[in-house]
Amino acid sequence: MEARNFITAREMATNNHWILTTLNDLPRYEKPPLPTWLTAVSGIIFGFDSIYGMRFPVVLITLLLVFGVYKLSEKLGLSKQQNFHNGLILITSFYIYFAGRDNQWDMYTHSFMVVCILFLWDLLNEPKKPLFNAVMAGLFFGFSFLSKGPISVFALLIPFLIAYGFTYKFQLKGKKMYLLLILVLGIIIGLSWPLYVKWADPATYLKVTKIESSRWGNYNTRPFYYYWSFFTQSGIWTVPALIALIYPYLKNKVSNLKAYQFTLIWTLASVILLSIVPEKKSRYLLPVLIPMALNTGFYIEYLISNFKNITLKKEKGLVYFAFGLIGIVCIAIPTVIFIKVKNDIVGFEFWLIGLTLSLLTIGYVIFTNLRNKKFIKVFYSVIAVQVAVVVFGIPFTKLILKNPDYAGAKDIRKTEKSLGVRTYEINSFTPEIIWDYGFSMPILLNKETNKLNLPLENKFGLLVSNSDSIASKKEFKNYTLKKFSNIDLNHVPLDSKKHNDRLTRTYYIVTKK
Repeated sequence: MEARNFITAREMATNNHWILTTLNDLPRYEKPPLPTWLTAVSGIIFGFDSIYGMRFPVVLITLLLVFGVYKLSEKLGLSKQQNFHNGLILITSFYIYFAGRDNQWDMYTHSFMVVCILFLWDLLNEPKKPLFNAVMAGLFFGFSFLSKGPISVFALLIPFLIAYGFTYKFQLKGKKMYLLLILVLGIIIGLSWPLYVKWADPATYLKVTKIESSRWGNYNTRPFYYYWSFFTQSGIWTVPALIALIYPYLKNKVSNLKAYQFTLIWTLASVILLSIVPEKKSRYLLPVLIPMALNTGFYIEYLISNFKNITLKKEKGLVYFAFGLIGIVCIAIPTVIFIKVKNDIVGFEFWLIGLTLSLLTIGYVIFTNLRNKKFIKVFYSVIAVQVAVVVFGIPFTKLILKNPDYAGAKDIRKTEKSLGVRTYEINSFTPEIIWDYGFSMPILLNKETNKLNLPLENKFGLLVSNSDSIASKKEFKNYTLKKFSNIDLNHVPLDSKKHNDRLTRTYYIVTKK
């Protein structure tokens, strides 16, 4: 996904495809362009060769999401400490962190929707500045729609409205026109791009619309219960998140019952609505993690305030299990890494020492404070685990995920220059290869006629996947085919089960006889 988004952003800047967006110079109307516009601007500033520069917008958007959750906690009437802790729980949730790191468009649509919800909350609860709140809510509603269509409306806003209606009740006297303004403004902004594309390129737009609409019911379908393990997407907070969902257990222990009911209903409503849609993927659970972080915060605050006073052995045992398990993981991670890479550790000593010392120290702090019942230190130690893994652990991916046959697509540009040839794909393209190559690449196969349109040059480069039998194609009977090199963008070796042929190509030099 990230490669597709980056290519589209690059072609916006280099080919001026800002409105009629493209992927490898082919129309790409499946996703609205707001995140791509932001990424393209960042690419212009930092350079399209800088992966960190390309990811900079999503870093800001992720921070916007965390800030939005903090402010929403504030509006729920929670303490400053709990507001802060909710933000920390969110940013250290597994899929929130990785979606933010990998520049997924889901992060944009849901971050903008959270800001929309903040202004909507003010409109529903504050008598001051109703027009301002309505306009701002409408703007961010539109930005969310312009990032990934109505996904966040369905997965985040509607569940929010359900939860709000159940717990706080709607008092809409004198506010209906402002709510209508939000809807109208959001729809105008959100539909501005697809309506223009439909007008400018109707045939392609209709084709894309048919494909996308059919996927909701036919593509990647999963059973209704597929998302029932949704709490595991929070990663390190899996057990606390599950406990926080047990309403009979926690309802008499929270400081703000109505706010807890609100976050619980919001979380469950989001899961149920997502479960109704036949097409399901793990990453579609990202919006659920937002209210779930707020919900998990109630259990954390209960433990911070009352852990010393818990007398029931089962309840204490649950806490020891949930957080003692994290302490055990702190010991296990460096041990497993050392066993796995002990023969290839040269050059990675600093990262191994840093990871080992930090995690062992954190594990010790967790066990010590569990014994002393100082839970706030346990909580911050869990946050520290995530920080340590990110700072010291991620560099190990280069050592663990290592392919001795790795060969980048950009390498063939040297061949092109030395031989004076241009490179083509035979029948399809892989976004990761096009992104690594650095430019768009023409495809020879005409899908309408199912025939190859060979270039006019007497000599050219050709990328062929392993599944293609180029020698059997009659179009090449008057050409000499010379295998020149390979492309393999896999980060695992050929004998690994995770090795993907989609990321490989054979590079031929094709010469007319």
